[in-house]
Amino acid sequence: MNTDQRVAVVTGAGSGIGRAVALALASTGWSLALAGRRAEPLAETAAAAGAPDALCVTTDVTDEDEVGALFAAVRERFGRLDLLFNNAGTFGPGVPLEDLAAADWRAVVDVNLTGAFLCAQAAYRLMKEQDPQGGRIINNGSISAHAPRPNSVAYTATKHAITGLTKSLSLDGRPYRIACGQIDIGNAATEMTERMQTGILQANGELAVEPVMAAADVARTVVHMAELPLEANIPFLTVMATNMPYVGRG
Repeated sequence: MNTDQRVAVVTGAGSGIGRAVALALASTGWSLALAGRRAEPLAETAAAAGAPDALCVTTDVTDEDEVGALFAAVRERFGRLDLLFNNAGTFGPGVPLEDLAAADWRAVVDVNLTGAFLCAQAAYRLMKEQDPQGGRIINNGSISAHAPRPNSVAYTATKHAITGLTKSLSLDGRPYRIACGQIDIGNAATEMTERMQTGILQANGELAVEPVMAAADVARTVVHMAELPLEANIPFLTVMATNMPYVGRG
């Protein structure tokens, strides 16, 4: 094992924010373990990052055994873990509250909350056991961890829950040099947010186009959080398109 090597796991690495963060980490010398549901997008991320030796592991973050296999592969390949970017997530159907099926609610909770917990738990175990001990977990929250959009009860509830997860991980990790922070992202330009550029439902019932920012700007922010020494931590950080309707009334 190379003790100077910095190793990062990125979930949801096949597209969007996950891919942008993987590229940014690779550009500053991190070794990558990329996790996602499909092998081909992970390979595309590795190629785009100029990291042909990246560890690509198809992983359903809602499946405890698959998550365990991901972190076992990280241990086998690299011998340690320095960073988990807990990024995998889903919006779920954008339907009125009364029309949201219980199965759809559970599906969002399984990915956004249970998946984040399973990955954090596995990372925590590895970081606690390794020598030198410690590491960092960064959870992908959302502007919705502060204020909801219409018809987003499952997504919003899980992102509020991520804040509780972040606080608990931060507290429980103290004795083992495990730092945990959360980045709340607003209107990054990705496949998941294309509708913001064509018109998205506002609280007053109108449709409006919203400003977006480049995913690369989010990625640089994650890298800044990741590269702090473990004696320093950013527990909560918000990065957003400057003119999105969040601060004030739009």
